[in-house]
Parts: sequence; C-alpha cells; structure tokens
Amino acid sequence: MPEAGSRADEPPPPSGATRRRTALLTGGALAVVAACVGGVLVAGGTGGSGHRAAVAGDGLRHTTVQVTPAGCGRGWSRPEPGKQVFDLDNTSGAPADVDLIDPRSGAVYGEVEGLAPGTVRPLRVTLGDGTYAFRCLPDDADAVTGPTVRISGAEVRSGPAAVPVTQQDLIPPTLAYQRWIRARTVELARRTDVLRAAVDRGDLTAARAAWLPAHLVYERMGAAYGTFGDADEKIDGTTAGLADGVRDKDFTGFHRVEYGLWHGESASGLRGPADRLAEAVHALRDSWPDQRMDPADVGLRAHEILENTVQFELTGRTDYGSGTNLATARANLDGTRVLLGYLRPLLKTRDSSLAGLDSWLDRTQRLLDSFRHGQRWTPLSRLGRAQREMIDADLGESVERLADVAALTDVRRTA
Repeated sequence: MPEAGSRADEPPPPSGATRRRTALLTGGALAVVAACVGGVLVAGGTGGSGHRAAVAGDGLRHTTVQVTPAGCGRGWSRPEPGKQVFDLDNTSGAPADVDLIDPRSGAVYGEVEGLAPGTVRPLRVTLGDGTYAFRCLPDDADAVTGPTVRISGAEVRSGPAAVPVTQQDLIPPTLAYQRWIRARTVELARRTDVLRAAVDRGDLTAARAAWLPAHLVYERMGAAYGTFGDADEKIDGTTAGLADGVRDKDFTGFHRVEYGLWHGESASGLRGPADRLAEAVHALRDSWPDQRMDPADVGLRAHEILENTVQFELTGRTDYGSGTNLATARANLDGTRVLLGYLRPLLKTRDSSLAGLDSWLDRTQRLLDSFRHGQRWTPLSRLGRAQREMIDADLGESVERLADVAALTDVRRTA
C-alpha cells in the first residue's frame, strides 16, 4: 500500500516506472476463520514462537498469520511498526476475505480477497501507532475479528485507511446523480432534435455543426450507461461485432450519423439514421424517470468513464470521420467530475489523496483544452508523438488515481 502523505497536491510529471497501487486493494485473494481470541498484544511482547516473523528476500519483515476455524489472525504476537508483509495462510476448507482493520473505528488498512483453502497470499502494509486486528469473512458465514494488537512508539505513520462505505451511504449521491442525468436526457433530446431538423431540411453543414454538441451531452453521462441498457447501443453504438461494418443495418446512433456526415452521404440517405437516433434519445428521456441505478456501482463508474476513454477515444476506435475524439475525452472528463462531486462528501473523510486527484484532473483538463480551437478540435491523426504521449500519460495517471475512488466506495462486508 502507498504511504500516507506520499502524494503532493500538485502532480509531478508522470513516469512509466512509477505506478501507484490502488489504496486498500493490496492483495488478490481471500481468507477464512471461525473463532476469535480476545486480549491486547503490545509491540515488543513475547510469544508466538511457532510462527514465522523474519526478514525475507524483499527486505521486509514477514509474519505468517493463520486463517483457520480455530482463530482469525493468530500468529501476529510480536507486532512492530513500519513497512511489513503479512503472509495470510488459509489452512481451512473454505475461502474467505481478510481485512486488516482498526477495531475501534472499523477503518480498513488492507484487504485480501478470495483467499482459497490451502493458499498463502501476502498483505503489504505500513503500520504506525494504533490498534489493529484481522477480520476474516468466510464465505457463507459470519465475520470473525481476531485478537487486537497495539503498536506504540513508532517513528512512521500508518498507511491510508478508510471506514467502509455502506449501501445506505451511497443512496443519496446516487439519487442526486440520477436527477442530474434526468436533466441531461432533456438536453440531449433537444440538441438531437436540432441535428435531425438540419438533416431533414437538407442542410448538412448545419447538421455537422449540430452533431458534436449533441454527442457531447451523451458523452458526459457515462456513469449511467449501464442503466441505459439497449438504449446505449442504439444511441452510441459502433461497428464492433457487425458483419457488414458501416453498411450493417444494425449500425445506428450518433456514429452512424457521423459516418454519413463526414463521408459524403446525401441528406436523403441520412434522414432514416437521424430519425432512428432521435427516436432512441426520446425513448431514453421518457423512460429514465422509471430507471434505478445501483448505488453499489457508482464509485466504480467514476473510474470506468476515463478507463473507457483511454481504451476507445485515445485509440481512435470511435472516430467515424469527425476527428473529435479529444472533444469526447474532454466530455468524459466533465462527466467524471460531476460524479465525483456527488461522491465528495463520502470521499473527503476517507481519501487523503483527493486534493491530488483534483489537481491531476485539472492538469488533464488544461491539456485537453489546449487542443480546442474555437468550435474545432485537433484530430488524433494530426497530433505529434510527444503530444500523444502527454495525453496518454495524463489520462492514464488520472485513471490510476480514480481507481482509489472505486476501491474506497466499494461496498464491503463487515459482518
């Protein structure tokens, strides 16, 4: 895990050699337990001679912690501060999750998910003064909290920790975001009607001018795409998976209209695609009040929006002639920041690096804006190598930092 205070508010230049691990997501497996041992163990105490606590090849202190039906967290009898590794050993017959927590507040310092029976997985943490305990959450059984361990006299601070978010915590921001989406569907319908009207009267110059503003409204709504269902494919689908590519009858939506507008298709040929796009948009607007987003997904969506930007927009896979991928990336960034705004009350008490994330998003926004020239955007094909690398690096770093948001807002078992 990264150490607390390791990130400055103003981001340094990105480096491919330094990639940040997601806070709290320090492992890739689970553990199991069935009983707990009470009491407090103080740093410097004796005992536990049957368990390994030694410096390994990585230069860090390793302590084997048992995950068995007989007890959760047994083996950590000589607690010491600093960077260290707990080797979680599941000798039981069932899988489980394991958290290292502050037993007073429930804040999580690290977790290992899906630890299978007979498996050992490392949990890397930095520990300072405080109280700690392992909480084991076996599949299909109640959670068990192991013995409380106290560390004092440390010269380092503990790595980041966060109180788990509950489903109930996420309901207010989710409802607020749903209302924001409702207003955007109205705006989307209005702007799409302008686009359709231009096509209907045969004014393709006006249609090209109307296409991008309408499309960008949709691109700011990224956290709701999963709730849109089939409407997303009808409104913003691509030729991926279509046998006849741009000629396929199932190629519809903004990109179908884009292809026609920038490849010399006639107004009469575009009336059908524009009508179908408008119909899909109006259907979305009318049905949205009855839709319900899953609160458990909103934090993950804050990360996925820009992750998809890197995957699809920066590679040009969604460019059907307008050359506006960077405009779309900027709209995706706007959508990310809107969702972060609704999540901020939860994040500001849990994410010590939030100011750094904000600074990095500001940096990314300034970079993208530098490629806007009035109502026109620089196409990807006209970027130099250095420009492409800067955009890739800034958005890539933003995606990594947003992974913390996904981790911190993930609904976790606590019982």
